[in-house]
Amino acid sequence: MRMLFSIVANAILCTACVAQKAEEVTIKTPTGFSTINVVKDFGRVRHIAVNTNGDLYLKLERLEKGKGIIRLRDTNKDGIYDDTLAFGNYIGTGIALKNGFLYASSNTTVYRYKLDANQNITDINNPETIVTGLVDKRQHSSKSITLDNAGNIYVNIGAPSNVCQEQDRQQGSKGMMPCPILETAGGIWQFKADKLNQSYAEGVRYATGLRNVVGLDWNDEVNELFVTVHGRDMLFQHYPQLYNQKAGAELPSETMYMIKKGDDGGWPYVYWDHLQKKKILSPEYGGDGKKTGAPQAIEPLVGFPGHMAPNALLFYKGNQFPAKYKQGAFIAFHGSWNRSPEPQEGFYVVFVPMKNGKPSGNWEVFANGFSGFEKVDNLGAVKHRPCGLAEGSDGSLYVSDDNKGYVWKISYKK
Repeated sequence: MRMLFSIVANAILCTACVAQKAEEVTIKTPTGFSTINVVKDFGRVRHIAVNTNGDLYLKLERLEKGKGIIRLRDTNKDGIYDDTLAFGNYIGTGIALKNGFLYASSNTTVYRYKLDANQNITDINNPETIVTGLVDKRQHSSKSITLDNAGNIYVNIGAPSNVCQEQDRQQGSKGMMPCPILETAGGIWQFKADKLNQSYAEGVRYATGLRNVVGLDWNDEVNELFVTVHGRDMLFQHYPQLYNQKAGAELPSETMYMIKKGDDGGWPYVYWDHLQKKKILSPEYGGDGKKTGAPQAIEPLVGFPGHMAPNALLFYKGNQFPAKYKQGAFIAFHGSWNRSPEPQEGFYVVFVPMKNGKPSGNWEVFANGFSGFEKVDNLGAVKHRPCGLAEGSDGSLYVSDDNKGYVWKISYKK
């Protein structure tokens, strides 16, 4: 697998590619693309959104001077943000713009702010509460969001567990059957985008069996929800008789799914193995690394190597990039922490070519160099970790970093 990464990286990130330094790192992209650093030192910037007037919104994982959302504006259109507005006294990940509203989430609640004709928030200190009372047990607590074109908002509610064991992350502890966590977490819930103070009772459990979805986006081409899922941990650590260190680093797959109402991703009972290309029964439920299970569970569109943490998903709608990127999927990989003794992996943005909602080719590394290292052996030394993605009205791609609070703008020019 290490050789595969090298081949992909060398093929895509060629020596002729355009690159521009953003402080201490050089972001490498394919030929014709250029990268500039437009934001730095804003703390832990999670997901981001770009408005039609160019305003850039940053959602923060930690409060900065008591505020959790930053709006940056370029008032004179010289390419430099010269007006900063901080608001929202809550932390979180999710942020989105739709139909004249800004939506933002904490770890328990989804809010929205009305925008006026000049794209200013009308009542910045009093957002409407759209959804409240969501599960927050600190593990996988972030609430990523996206909206469709029919007035619905989709919220990830991550499972506060590794694999629904009787004793979480304890070697030898069996998996619970059925998994009680799935009643209120481990899936995607659908709510009305304009209805106030909704709880679980007003929402719909749109999909289940998804351990933790941090990246999600609505695909307008096929009018369906797509998600990327963080896979489970500790296959080698808890089952060395079944998995060696290499397998523990590469498995289970990080996955990308197209989700329809009622779908089941199979967690915690099975995981996807991109090497065997099948669903494998989790050892906590009697698996041996080869047995299959959960026949009701859907299969992913793509299986990536394990533990890379896909934190954002974006379908490209613009016309600035070459035609191959149209309707394709960009995924920001936050990077791993648990592949030792193998090098850590991820810390880049990949591209999956898509047609009619299905991959039309192999995934490839699109933007790399955020970590500052060719090979990451020490996670603490990593300079930047990609987290959020957004598309500007001009078709540029924005990438956020939740390590030092940077944002890069990636553009294309023939």
